[in-house]
Amino acid sequence: MTILEEMRVLIVDDSTCFRQAARALLERRGYDVVGEATSADAALEAVAGLAPDAVLLDVLLPDGSGFGVCATITAAAPAPAVLLVSSEDFGPCFSLAEHCGARGFVLKSRLGQCELERFWGVPHPA
Repeated sequence: MTILEEMRVLIVDDSTCFRQAARALLERRGYDVVGEATSADAALEAVAGLAPDAVLLDVLLPDGSGFGVCATITAAAPAPAVLLVSSEDFGPCFSLAEHCGARGFVLKSRLGQCELERFWGVPHPA
């Protein structure tokens, strides 16, 4: 088993098409996708129940903000590494991402070209 195969990722997005595409991309790169969530509430429950190493988190969720979800889950220890994504290019996203504890922000259209290791790194042993 390689280090990337040990990296457990949760995908949070209300778009079924994006979740499927993201799962395929992540699994192709050797990540272990341990779950998916479609809302802010479901994301918080999934993080608590699955304890992922990393979270791919949409900024716009039907019941809340990805920024708020990120701030909540990164406040706990150990916190997963969060990468925020959006289909819209919000000007302040990069500074908001940093402020809420995210490792970064990537446009969904650029996720395939993104070096995910840059944001998620290698998980620390428990």
